[in-house]
Amino acid sequence: MQAPVLVLKDSLTRESGSKVQHANIQASKAVADIIRTTLGPRSMLKMLLDAGGGIVVTNDGNSILRELDLAHPAAKSMIELSRTQDEEVGDGTTSVIVLAGEMLHVAEAFIDKNFHPTVICRAYNKALEDAIAVLDKIAAPVDVNDRVAMLGMVKSCIGTKFTGQFGDLIADLALDATTTVGVDLGQGLREVDIKKYIKVEKVPGGQLEDSKVLKGVMINKDVVAPGKMRRKIINPRIILLDCPLEYKKGENQTNAELVREEDWGILLKMEEEYIENLCMQILKFKPDLVITEKGLSDLACHYLSKAGVSAIRRLRKTDNNRIAKACGAVVVNRPDELQESDVGTRAGIFEVKKIGDEFFAFIDECTDPKACTVLLRGASKDLLNEVERNLQDAMSVARNMIKNPKLVPGGGATELTVSATLKQKSSSVEGIEKWPYEAAAIAFEAIPRTLAQNCGVNVIRTMTALQGKHANGENAWIGIDGSTGAITDMKERKIWDAYNVKAQTFKTAIEAACMLLRIDDIVSGIKKKQAPGAGQAPSKPTIEQEGDADNEQMIPE
Repeated sequence: MQAPVLVLKDSLTRESGSKVQHANIQASKAVADIIRTTLGPRSMLKMLLDAGGGIVVTNDGNSILRELDLAHPAAKSMIELSRTQDEEVGDGTTSVIVLAGEMLHVAEAFIDKNFHPTVICRAYNKALEDAIAVLDKIAAPVDVNDRVAMLGMVKSCIGTKFTGQFGDLIADLALDATTTVGVDLGQGLREVDIKKYIKVEKVPGGQLEDSKVLKGVMINKDVVAPGKMRRKIINPRIILLDCPLEYKKGENQTNAELVREEDWGILLKMEEEYIENLCMQILKFKPDLVITEKGLSDLACHYLSKAGVSAIRRLRKTDNNRIAKACGAVVVNRPDELQESDVGTRAGIFEVKKIGDEFFAFIDECTDPKACTVLLRGASKDLLNEVERNLQDAMSVARNMIKNPKLVPGGGATELTVSATLKQKSSSVEGIEKWPYEAAAIAFEAIPRTLAQNCGVNVIRTMTALQGKHANGENAWIGIDGSTGAITDMKERKIWDAYNVKAQTFKTAIEAACMLLRIDDIVSGIKKKQAPGAGQAPSKPTIEQEGDADNEQMIPE
């Protein structure tokens, strides 16, 4: 009898085999159940308290999962899903999780019957290819310039969100913003950079109806010397700098020994002349507004205001780029390199307004701006945050439409069509893969089923009726109206989804399900490698010095 061999250290725990797969499936289902109720127009909101005691009230799948702190590794990878979905297409974050959870749920039966996970994955991937093919078949093209169609499109995306009750308001904002910053790349491609060139400014107070898209940029700054400088300029000439207008300080401590008293005067005079030179170089171009990212000394301020030029200092780099895009200026690094072409002249008006209790500088009414600011007003900060998240989603949808102008039906109709087609095809799949393939087909029904659950109709009856309508394939556009739970034609109700959102949802969900099914071993408790001899010493409580207080990781907002 041999002694048992220890391979893994005692501190490690190892689970393997089907136990792991069951655990992963349970975990993923738990995650899916958390946000299942946030799907559809009748969705519930979740309220999350974060570590700082702040509140997040939202029903955006990604925002909810981002705040959660999970222990289970499989659940963590589910969260990654909704993040990818959010970064890629910006919408459909909830459906991805619900679909992936359902895919895993139907796989559980096969694992009990000792199917090999790779067989299930193979069937799933086959189902995915067929599903995308079905999408291509039922997608309808949409005209990007047809505002009504686009509005309907964006509206059905936000219909599921909290702001759905404000009707066209958010949809209008999103469309205006994205059409403003769209850039043609040629070959019929359009690039819309939401992150860089659309700034959302949230100002508490006022009503949501006061929100608007500015034809230009607004910044949370006042002019440097409010009393002396003009605060309203029509058709301003704008110069953007990213250098300080003050005397350069030495890099390190510089000592100058002055023997004569006059030298001191000369030193000061040199500093003054240096600044005067800078200002004269700028004033050569007769600007009305000088904006710099860095400091602006009192002396420079004096020269500028004497010439009747308004100045704004210490602006964020991103804001500076936006202003450059909006009014056609070029950000210049050294005043002596200014050219006439660098001056921005496309702005219609510069003015400083007081909103609430802060001053905001508006550069507005630009001709053909390539950047814009969305000004959101609302009663409370939580409300504004939620509106901003909805606006982000809406803008992503508008961007997707501009990039790939194809529509598929919403309200679970797409999923039902895919499901019906896959069911028919499953009879022609050979071998053992037929069963998982069919299960994948059934899993797609999770979305319409959840929609039906959330509006509180009789789920079984509704689903049977829908399956019957889709089984003979007469109309691919029949789905559930998420507000009433009635079975209607999505074309009439104008409930649409963007094609690439749906495609991305299917791909992400199925690929993730395959990945989680393939895990058959979880080893936890792996310690960091310790330096030899470090393990024996009793661990002293470590006292934090001032030095290492800074290198704590910052908590992301």
